[in-house]
Amino acid sequence: MERRTIDVKDKKLYIEYNNPFENRPTIVFLHDSLGSVELWRDFPAKLSEAAKCNTIAYDRLGYGKSNPMSTHERPVNYMELEADLLNDLLAELNINNAILFGHSDGGTIALITAAKYPKRVEVVICEAGHIFVEDVTLKGVYDAWEAYKTTDLPQRLQKYHGDKVEMLFKAWTETWTRDDYKNWNIEYLLKDITCPLLFIQGEADEYGTLDQVEKTVSQVSGSAEKYIIPQIGHTPHKEVPELVLEKVTDFINTRF
Repeated sequence: MERRTIDVKDKKLYIEYNNPFENRPTIVFLHDSLGSVELWRDFPAKLSEAAKCNTIAYDRLGYGKSNPMSTHERPVNYMELEADLLNDLLAELNINNAILFGHSDGGTIALITAAKYPKRVEVVICEAGHIFVEDVTLKGVYDAWEAYKTTDLPQRLQKYHGDKVEMLFKAWTETWTRDDYKNWNIEYLLKDITCPLLFIQGEADEYGTLDQVEKTVSQVSGSAEKYIIPQIGHTPHKEVPELVLEKVTDFINTRF
């Protein structure tokens, strides 16, 4: 396992890169809005072994062990910009056969990257991603905001993000609840996704309805499959890891 900080367009990003399988694709893990490399725990290693694929996980700017954000203020298209930076990271590492596995914000970034940079992406695994803003999403954000003020959530996040916690939490909550963000929508990009897509979502996801899944799989140009898991919330890879590992491994191995 290679652990290091890499400079991408003057942004210092922490990566963990495991490359044991010659001539096999690389699964790129894209964390959620409060996530980090460390918060994936052992899931990347287990999927790597099961699917016989290389893996890379990285902390986006402002998260984990990467450099801090310069400001908590984000433009409406911040995830589109993250997709551009991911493309630059993959170019820096000479990865042209990526399987993007993204959770929540990471799932959205995976979809955008596949649409904008199709030659670099072989497969997308989108777990609980969003393509537009829903009332249930905003309720989830407000609930998290309340938990941040009334529980030990800041201290728990500090374990993974250090002194960057307040800024990244403000960046997430204030962006999603801003008036100008309510019309954010990436459906116009979906037709440009030509690679195979697996969309995983818990039926009881507290941050999004199944409309996110249905409207995504119906609008991409490539083959698309959905995997809806009953009685499961926003983080299937943590709530039912064995189910997700089995499904994703099968999906990958039928294509490589």
